[in-house]
Amino acid sequence: MVCLVSRTGRQFQRYNKGRRQVVGCIPYRLKISSDGTINDEFEVLVISSQKGHALMFPKGGWELDESVEEAASRESLEEAGVVGNIERQLGKWDFLSKSRGTFYEGLMFPMLVKEELELWPEQHLRQRMWMKVDEAREACRDWWMKEALDVLVQRLSSPSIMEEDKTIPLISIC
Repeated sequence: MVCLVSRTGRQFQRYNKGRRQVVGCIPYRLKISSDGTINDEFEVLVISSQKGHALMFPKGGWELDESVEEAASRESLEEAGVVGNIERQLGKWDFLSKSRGTFYEGLMFPMLVKEELELWPEQHLRQRMWMKVDEAREACRDWWMKEALDVLVQRLSSPSIMEEDKTIPLISIC
């Protein structure tokens, strides 16, 4: 069962040295050929901002009662309506919030999507779109999310990193 209500409010949010901590995911999937076989390409899922003027990856506040991985998974469910496997952290970025004028700390994770839900909490507030990596990099509003995408691309296409983490599939980027 999936909860169809997003968490709201900031009273239970985590802060580090005065900076609100936000956690996000880059949901991705392996492309399937017309004959039903998995090929060596992948796509990423981007979502619209609540006002619909920008594209980004799902992200939001990390709350006190959850692990960082649980927060990443929750944000992907609430904002994009996807569930999957959270993988090793891509990195941490300090960025200036455009709407609030304060610095935030953003942590990003890849999520190998296992299921795309028909109903999800923010389906009436956001659009979701699967894109090729180069399209998503161009469309994404935030520089730090573009950098996280670059880290994911490097990780998924690097045989040396595959030796360090056997759980990540080796695929090439088109």
